[in-house]
Amino acid sequence: MPRYAAVLLLLLLCLVLVGEGRKHRSRKKRWSAPTEPHKPGNPLSKKPMDGTKTRKLKTSHLLRIDEHDFTMRPAFAGPAVPVGVDVQVESLDSISEVDMDFTMTLYLRHYWKDERLAFPSATNKSMTFDGRLVKKIWVPDVFFVHSKRSFIHDTTTDNIMLRVFPDGHVLYSLRVTVTAACNMDFSRFPLDSQTCTLELESYAYTDEDLMLYWKSGDESLSTDDRISLSQFLIQKFHTTSRLAFYSSTGWYNRLYINFTLRRHIFFFLLQTYFPATLMVMLSWVSFWIDRRAVPARVSLGITTVLTMSTIITGVNASMPRVSYIKAVDIYLWVSFVFVFLSVLEYAAVNYLTTVRDGKDRKLREKANEQAQALPCTCGMSHAKTMMLDGTYSEADANSLAGYTRASMAAEDASDKQERMVVHLSLDNESTGNKKKSAARGFRIIQNTHAIDTYSRMIFPGAYILFNLIYWCVYC
Repeated sequence: MPRYAAVLLLLLLCLVLVGEGRKHRSRKKRWSAPTEPHKPGNPLSKKPMDGTKTRKLKTSHLLRIDEHDFTMRPAFAGPAVPVGVDVQVESLDSISEVDMDFTMTLYLRHYWKDERLAFPSATNKSMTFDGRLVKKIWVPDVFFVHSKRSFIHDTTTDNIMLRVFPDGHVLYSLRVTVTAACNMDFSRFPLDSQTCTLELESYAYTDEDLMLYWKSGDESLSTDDRISLSQFLIQKFHTTSRLAFYSSTGWYNRLYINFTLRRHIFFFLLQTYFPATLMVMLSWVSFWIDRRAVPARVSLGITTVLTMSTIITGVNASMPRVSYIKAVDIYLWVSFVFVFLSVLEYAAVNYLTTVRDGKDRKLREKANEQAQALPCTCGMSHAKTMMLDGTYSEADANSLAGYTRASMAAEDASDKQERMVVHLSLDNESTGNKKKSAARGFRIIQNTHAIDTYSRMIFPGAYILFNLIYWCVYC
């Protein structure tokens, strides 16, 4: 009995081993079907399998990456490799006047043919890979000319796509944000338009090795209609291409993405032009303030001058330090000159007023001395008596208009004292008429009231004329 039991255990163990072997062979058949060699003259009995769907082969085996040297370009030592480029602009992030640059996010796509990557496929379907395969094959070395900063987005993974077609055509796409220089002309700022350019070029390959071109002409550049900027209106995008020469390396194909921006003026009207205009108009208020109100007119003039200085400083703080005059500088500095002239106008009025008051005071003192040297005029009528102390009225002066030297000589000796007074008065009147006729051309300068009166018309008229010329030239 023990012998029979041992034999049965051995038979059961053999049956278990045979069953496991059959299961393992069926699993292998499920993953890879056997391929029978095709004999000439016999029809194909089965549809050939698509090599791209065979899990047995690796990507490196399918594309034969290990069989070629991808450090060299396709068709090495042969004609130049055509590389087509198209760009889709995703966003125009910012424009900086201080740094003179712009930041743009775009999808950059390259198209070329590399026969070393061709693979058999009955369905003619392409294969898509991520950025890990890019390091193993040859790709164009396109870079951004005049770029300050650039990077490939890597959230959540590197934003790189590689698509290979069975005939060897390759599509290489990546999402890039680039900050590039833009040469701006601020001579018409803020009424200006700026044209910026993003330039693409091969870094190592000259035009004899790599021919870079726009794949579909102007249609190679596409933009999102929702792109907008706070300070600019995007007018148009367009593409160009030309050759660039470097004295040490040769000629290179260079592609250009050009876009034109027009600045919105409304922001600067509210923040710069309107405040400056109001400050100029505020400075004119001093022309209506009495010239003897020194604190009021001086404080008003100083306030407007300091406010204009603050506006000019604020505008220049957000601008690059260019060596030429901008349009906004012309407006602000002319406005500053108008404000400053209003202060000088009051200085001139105050000075002339002081000079005239001094002259009047001397005349009154002289008249008082002459009046004290005359004998008493008691008993004389009011129409013939005049005190030369500066307190007489115009009616008193007109009362002497009928007196002449002849009539005074015909009077009797009893009125000698009266004749002396009248004679002195007429001499002073004749002397004043001569001075009045000689200084008629300087009447406006000596009359401080006239200076303020004319300033009320000249200053606004000149400023309105300046504004008409300014906006006609720059608009």
